[in-house]
Amino acid sequence: MCDPILFVPGLLCTEALYAPQIVAFADRPIMVANHREHDRIEAIAADILKHAPERFSLIGLSMGGYIAMEIMREAPEQVSKLALLDTNARADTPEQTERREFLIKLARERSFEKVPELLFPGFVHERRQDDHDLKQIVVEMASDTGPEAFVRQQTALIHRPDARPRLHEISCPSLVLVGDGDTLTPPELAHEIHSLIPESELAVIEGSGHLSTLEKPDEVTGALRSFLKNT
Repeated sequence: MCDPILFVPGLLCTEALYAPQIVAFADRPIMVANHREHDRIEAIAADILKHAPERFSLIGLSMGGYIAMEIMREAPEQVSKLALLDTNARADTPEQTERREFLIKLARERSFEKVPELLFPGFVHERRQDDHDLKQIVVEMASDTGPEAFVRQQTALIHRPDARPRLHEISCPSLVLVGDGDTLTPPELAHEIHSLIPESELAVIEGSGHLSTLEKPDEVTGALRSFLKNT
């Protein structure tokens, strides 16, 4: 039997982020992590591991990638394969932290509905800025997440560690994937992760922004299917 797949969503995202892939991999056990209950990456990862299978393939996008890298630090023996999508191994910059604090303030001042509107342009490729259906998915995921969980997630991202010093310790097969039009975690950050994880694979998805699983579902699913085969 194939190993279960553990999907870890990104900031303000739910299982809907991986809807196309969940359908595509319906022939194997699937779990979508809960990353909404804690305000530190380490605590989120530890909580996910409490409910995770003994052995699994791990897929994380954006914040989900940060969490996946922490899971690799805490329990590398449980992960058979690792896929890091549209993510970043570095700690938050002062500019990123300032932006997060602004969004936290909005959420706490009962203006949470403005948050997905502000985030959407950075979430998608420049050619998808007017994609109403895609924007509606983002708004619905935000609504399902809610302001309290959003504040916890942003707080966790502000305090996340720099994962780069330990990426060389990852020994399982690894895939690093990024949209060529991702402006939040641009391709150069994916190249950096790829260069630090021994023998990792790199996939660049043409015409995709940050939410590659939704923007280019067939291409991302194809890359994951090829990577996960025989596990």
